[in-house]
Amino acid sequence: MSMGGPAQVNTHQDTYRRKLSSRARIASRIRSGWSCCSDIASSVPYGLYWDLAERVRRGQIEDLRVYTIMDMSPLPFYQENMGAQLKGFSWFSGAGARGAVNAGFGEYLPCYYRDVPALLTQYTRVDAFFAVVSPMDEQGYFSFGPVGSCTESLLKKSDRVFLQVNHNVPRALRGPLVHISQVDGLWEEAAPLPTLPPVSHNALSATIGGLVAEEIPNGATIQLGVGAIPEAITEVLRSKHDLGLHTELLTDGMVDLIRCGAVTNEKKPLHTGLTVATFGLGQKVYSYIHENPAVELLPVSYVNDPAIIARHPDFVSVNAALEVDFWGQVCAESMGPAHVSGTGGQSDFVRGAISSKGGKSFIVFPSTARNGTVSRIVSQLSPGAVVSTSKNDVDYIATEYGIAKLRGQSLSQRTRALIGIAHPNFRDQLTFEAKKRNILV
Repeated sequence: MSMGGPAQVNTHQDTYRRKLSSRARIASRIRSGWSCCSDIASSVPYGLYWDLAERVRRGQIEDLRVYTIMDMSPLPFYQENMGAQLKGFSWFSGAGARGAVNAGFGEYLPCYYRDVPALLTQYTRVDAFFAVVSPMDEQGYFSFGPVGSCTESLLKKSDRVFLQVNHNVPRALRGPLVHISQVDGLWEEAAPLPTLPPVSHNALSATIGGLVAEEIPNGATIQLGVGAIPEAITEVLRSKHDLGLHTELLTDGMVDLIRCGAVTNEKKPLHTGLTVATFGLGQKVYSYIHENPAVELLPVSYVNDPAIIARHPDFVSVNAALEVDFWGQVCAESMGPAHVSGTGGQSDFVRGAISSKGGKSFIVFPSTARNGTVSRIVSQLSPGAVVSTSKNDVDYIATEYGIAKLRGQSLSQRTRALIGIAHPNFRDQLTFEAKKRNILV
């Protein structure tokens, strides 16, 4: 039985050379009226989209739709209003999409991140899928590196696949692959992969991180969001033992936990011994996942599924918020009516954690915003604010003044607990508002 030798390798290389082109030539193959998609963060070939915008400006193509998730660098259709000629649709917004949505020329698609693969399959035409991949291996496969996310669904849904081959993309051994035979065109372009902006390490974040870390037992499986407080938590957790990772986003701080031995994944009932994420960001992440069989980059529909999360005992989720009201309604994606980001996976990890045996969910934030002039704990959410996690799912709220347990508590009990962890400068006003509404008597 033939296992594939030099002749087969040469065939793959011949196919590669035949399909190899330039970015400009790939852009010239895109037709008017097409709907185009890329997956999250490092999977976006930003240069290609700028080439498409230039073709639109020259009147060579029109009526393009582009679907994105978490834009991390400027994209033309989010930088300027190009009307219906080139319009961006965001499933989860970075700074560019946020500005475009609030300016009225970008579109936001409300969703749970875990539902995006199904929404793409059911409701979105995908004429072309653009992605950034590692160099081809001897078997003719490309790796999508630090991305599981929606890639497999996009490969199945799209009529055409175009790839930017970037030697900076790590080869994930346990993640989605695409074969050269499935590819319609590709170009080679080395570019740095995106990373998260550096966080400011401060005493406030360290205090909140320390409070939450104390609630995480040895052997727990964890999910951490983005920001200074989750990073502070990873620093404190280095003294823990036998932690597991089942997380939407794999970060450099989590890699540090693996390397120092705090994370072993040995207590996890699912994917025992393996780190599970749906995408990763960070130079340490990229180095760690390269040809590493201990990391799995799986579809977001699986990783963020509350039923899967709940099968891990002592699951602990930690996510951020912008404000929380007396009911425990969590807003993490808007400033009043102004769009900020999206729901992402927050509510799914909250639900999964509270359904886990011994599990806990923490929503964390500094007690104030705008240099101490605004309380993040409020009587009522700001008018137009979007509820990311409902009052029925919320579990613990943590600020630098302590942790409030809300789940299983009445409205008045929640209110007292929240006032107790609000900044002291706002406690009297919050108490007054609670009494005015007859919540506290």
